[in-house]
Amino acid sequence: MTCSNDAFYPLNAEIFYPVVSQGAYGEVTKTWTLDRSVVCSLSTAGSRFREQVTPNVDISLESILIGRFKEDIRVDTAGEGRSITNIAVTNIKDRLLNAIYLETSGVRDGLSTLFEVSTVSPQVGPFGTVEYYRVILSRSENQGGDFA
Repeated sequence: MTCSNDAFYPLNAEIFYPVVSQGAYGEVTKTWTLDRSVVCSLSTAGSRFREQVTPNVDISLESILIGRFKEDIRVDTAGEGRSITNIAVTNIKDRLLNAIYLETSGVRDGLSTLFEVSTVSPQVGPFGTVEYYRVILSRSENQGGDFA
């Protein structure tokens, strides 16, 4: 992972896709593999942004990030399209390659937080080309995934 010198994309993140398999009894397992590192710009969504569907939660935590990615993360490096439910983002780092979002307890204590993709929306500029991809990430409820 290299640092970005682009003012619009000061962060780096790693994109993971799963290899999905099914066991003898029908259980689905996902083995996550690193596809690539991408430049991005992310920040917390803030109190004005709310999820449409929320579970009955007692503790509030800013767990939604909103930002822009320079590349379309719905397409892997082999050119194959991926469902947003099969994309994970983690290891979000600043220009000095310091991890920004870390877990402080549980199975990933001291490791980067895992985020699931909620939305990927291409943003078209005035000349009719995609300028960037608007992305909304939410902290995964399952932080125990097998990620590097």
